[in-house]
Amino acid sequence: MKKRFLSASLAIILTTSVVIPATMQEVRAANETNSTVTAQEERVSAQEFLNLAVTTLTFQHGSDSMRQQIIDKWVKAGEFTDLSLTIKRDEAARILVRALNKEEKEASLADYLEKANKIGLFNGLTLNTEAISKQDAVKILNNAKQIKNGSNHEGVKEISVEDFMKNPGNFGYELSPDGNYITFSSAWENRANVFVKKMNDDSEPVRVSNSKDRDVAGFYWKDNNLLYVKDKGGDENFHIYSTTFNGSEEKDLTPYPNVTVGILSGLQGVKDEILIMMNKEDATVFDVYKLNVKTGETTHVAKNPGNITSWLADRNGNVRIAVASDGVEGTILYRDSEKDEFKPFIEMEAGDEVMPLAFSKDNQYIYATSNKGRDKVEVVKYDLKGNEEVIMSNDQVDVSGVLYSAEHDKLLYGAYITDKPHYQFFDENFEKLFRKIQSKLNVHESELGINDYNKEMTKFIVSVSSDTVYGKYYYYDSTTDELTELATLSPWLNPNELAEMHPISYKSRDGLTINGYLTLPKNKEAKDLPLIVNPHGGPWARDMWGFNPEVQLLANRGYAVLQVNFRSSTGYGKEFLQAGNKQWGLKIQDDITDGVQWAIDQGIADPDRIGIYGASFGGYATLAGITYTPDLYAAAVDYVGVSNIFTLLNTIPPYWETMRNMFYERVGHPEKDKELLTAVSPVFHADKIKTPLFVAQGANDPRVNKAESDQIVEALRARGVDVEYMLKDNEGHGFANEENRIEFYNAMVKFFDSHLK
Repeated sequence: MKKRFLSASLAIILTTSVVIPATMQEVRAANETNSTVTAQEERVSAQEFLNLAVTTLTFQHGSDSMRQQIIDKWVKAGEFTDLSLTIKRDEAARILVRALNKEEKEASLADYLEKANKIGLFNGLTLNTEAISKQDAVKILNNAKQIKNGSNHEGVKEISVEDFMKNPGNFGYELSPDGNYITFSSAWENRANVFVKKMNDDSEPVRVSNSKDRDVAGFYWKDNNLLYVKDKGGDENFHIYSTTFNGSEEKDLTPYPNVTVGILSGLQGVKDEILIMMNKEDATVFDVYKLNVKTGETTHVAKNPGNITSWLADRNGNVRIAVASDGVEGTILYRDSEKDEFKPFIEMEAGDEVMPLAFSKDNQYIYATSNKGRDKVEVVKYDLKGNEEVIMSNDQVDVSGVLYSAEHDKLLYGAYITDKPHYQFFDENFEKLFRKIQSKLNVHESELGINDYNKEMTKFIVSVSSDTVYGKYYYYDSTTDELTELATLSPWLNPNELAEMHPISYKSRDGLTINGYLTLPKNKEAKDLPLIVNPHGGPWARDMWGFNPEVQLLANRGYAVLQVNFRSSTGYGKEFLQAGNKQWGLKIQDDITDGVQWAIDQGIADPDRIGIYGASFGGYATLAGITYTPDLYAAAVDYVGVSNIFTLLNTIPPYWETMRNMFYERVGHPEKDKELLTAVSPVFHADKIKTPLFVAQGANDPRVNKAESDQIVEALRARGVDVEYMLKDNEGHGFANEENRIEFYNAMVKFFDSHLK
């Protein structure tokens, strides 16, 4: 493949001042409008004012580093010589004008003071003194908060479920290797299919797939051949298909029942053949095969002895790296050629994550991400003796991705996610190009993505997306400097009517920093709102800033939506992930509960109108929430969630067998930890559940078996509890088919509205 975007994250911490963490007392004081909050005339230092301002005007109440980054945007170098000195009115004006994004052409403190008076920051202050008391600070910050929130609390017009959940139009744009064709997915017969369009041509796009039963999950160019993958009914047994340009001859190149296939290497320079991984011989492991994309003929290349979780081919297509693991500990194996035996290359202890990504062009180095010997995942380069060179690291978060150009043998950039996605560039020319496109589109770097490019890196597909913009695709030709819009996702959605997603942080009850996101309904006062907490799946995953149709749907209906990256979430280092080991229903659930309590303490959430909704592990957290904190939630929606950890472990897909010990390590062993797993499996404590519950499940789900939903529904109905249950026979781990998505979200909104409004 000509590029790789890899899994792993960085942040630069500026240190112009020292952040004092916000206490809950500061939070409450900052949100209190009564003038009796601080009756003293004690003066406020610049540092104290900044901390109160961050607490009042943002939702960063737990992360010292994120609070510091905000302060660094509000205070420029040299503006304060000593933050312990009393802050003056004009200095406070400068901070808050910036904090409220009202800064224009102010050149002096007097200009900032004039702007502050104009927008009403000092309304209600009785004394016109230069220094600011704590009582003044509370009034000023409440004025700032009112200015920030605006005076329009009438909400926005209701947008239909269909507009949020129907197929969004053309998406997934890519270039052919020669740059002469463009491919994308679009709906045909209500299913995502593949289309091809000739560049610089007025001809209509041609559909090249013919799928009526299931969305095409992805597509891939092999020279001038176009391949695509799809499963059947959500069973996740993905096959590779080839097709003619009119879609009339669709051929399954891997027509083996109960087998799933993945592409390992495009074998650049090798005609008509690619490398694939397939569990054809043994359902529990993946061997490597060469696949002829014309005939479907396969040749066995590498046999899996039973413990290989992934493979890597060099630049000549020879499989020379294998990752062996028992699910907890492992070894990166290396060989000089396919004639040689694999030998240990890098040892991995429990918690270590080393992921080989690509060989260099001369096959003398291996790029990888690794947290071996450290807490955070970093970008590294190994020579063939296993000597490591760190290329990119960060103290806050894991590296989340790397863009590698195989053709130019360069790492172009690394990505990291703190509050939003950010980049560290390794190639000066590529950074200049990125910044030029960014400037043309007038967007923040967090909103811009480089999706694809041709072999010569002169033609690019780029995209723009944010919390309120679903997505826009553009074609950029660097030789002519022309930027052409290709498509807008869900163009019927107006970004000005959608809700902002705010990064947040708070402290858990045992002192961990928990990061997350809060989406507030547009044009609604953030006070006593009904709130839906939406725990993510995984749990070894994370929520990120960006467009989320279901979050926007709920916000449009007047709900605040809270998403938290509880312990065991990825992206925050080894220690944070491992803090969630064997904590399902325990400390993980406490983190979610603490997030809800945080929102209540801010006055944002009405404690009597709290709902919980999650999918997969989020579905488990939903059930655990109404089981172990039954008084907290007034309504719950469990979507393909786990109810019985014993049956979950007994029904994992066969190709997850190499990860079984990881489940035992992170979740619990069914025999050694029987007491623990019994205690934290909601199905055994259904008698505690009193919250109205809606359950949705795909019948073909290979990850969370249908029995998981059946069990909890049956247990509750046996007690006479009425549980709404939606089961779809043509779906798996979540509803992919448009008509099922629309039906589910209509039912979910109706359910929440009936209990929380």
